Amino acid sequence: MRKPLSHPSQDIPAGKILSGRRLQPDAALRLFRECPLETLGALAHETRMRKTASAYNGCGGKIVTYAVDRNINYTNVCSVRCGFCAFSRDEHSPDAYLIDFKTLDAKLAELTSLGGTQVLLQGGHHPKLGLDYCLNLVGHIRKKFPHLNIHGFSAPEIHDLCQKTGLPCRAVLSRLKDAGLGSLPGGGAEILCDRVRRRLSPKKCSTARWLDIMRAAHEIGLRSSATMMYGHIETPEERIRHLDRLRRLQDETRGFTAFIAWPFQPGNTVFDGKIEPSGAVDYLRTQALSRLYLDNFDNLQASWVTQGPQIGQLALLYGANDLGSLMIEENVVAAAGTRHRMNLEEMRRLISDLGFKPRQRDTWYRLISKAR
Repeated sequence: MRKPLSHPSQDIPAGKILSGRRLQPDAALRLFRECPLETLGALAHETRMRKTASAYNGCGGKIVTYAVDRNINYTNVCSVRCGFCAFSRDEHSPDAYLIDFKTLDAKLAELTSLGGTQVLLQGGHHPKLGLDYCLNLVGHIRKKFPHLNIHGFSAPEIHDLCQKTGLPCRAVLSRLKDAGLGSLPGGGAEILCDRVRRRLSPKKCSTARWLDIMRAAHEIGLRSSATMMYGHIETPEERIRHLDRLRRLQDETRGFTAFIAWPFQPGNTVFDGKIEPSGAVDYLRTQALSRLYLDNFDNLQASWVTQGPQIGQLALLYGANDLGSLMIEENVVAAAGTRHRMNLEEMRRLISDLGFKPRQRDTWYRLISKAR
């Protein structure tokens, strides 16, 4: 276990961080650019330990959580066709699909047998699928698998449903909640700066719209995660602006359960060969800065799916308190050529080897007593 940082360097705002003062954008940029990686990691780790110490009856500092869930992409058809996506297909592509309920049920039965507690539902912006399809999908899962939380439909998907129905986002979200939706994933955020969004995903909703949809979800009792996909065309200043916008909304609603950052995977996209993949050092630096900046987020997940198990483990010493999900199924990152897999035994061992206690959790970070 890393030792606490006892003598922070005088040329970075470490003393302010350790005293609990809120990190401001200019200081965050300075930290990101100038602070040695090990020092930044030590600051983030000490902040994480202090932040989580009182959780779980005072044992939070000793616990690293994980989830058992499954990502189900109910369709790969998408009219948005973002330049960074290797997964989406046109409606008439030979490998385009829409999941049938028989296949869905088999996947969820397997998830249940493995002790899973959540299904993540995400699809593309299918031109022929509307709100009725989504309500039927959620209702079917709620009826047949009532023990699974349905963590579904990113903000851009909600925006697409609003455009198709003419309904305000609060009404769409309320209908989905009534059908059985339990929480929202933070996908579709990428970088919450419109300069970046106009170049990467010009057909997706704007920064303000993404934030408005999350605000509406929180206001009706649907909590959500928050994400950042970095390492493409954004600047360090825009990464920090993204974090600042999340922090401001969290101050307002307290509706985010966790933050997850992962680097862009350029394989099999229009950026393949044009953008060098972001490496482990950049990932750990971004992870650590996120812990320091997002002082109103209780939980940060390690992104082992993009970085691999070893770097995912190391992230637990750079601000993360959660190793993410066992992720029985993952298709989007895999489509870009990145395929990391873990079993439950390995996940628990990676946590234990650092001196932490592995504990399974649910969507809302409640510990599961009868965990796998």
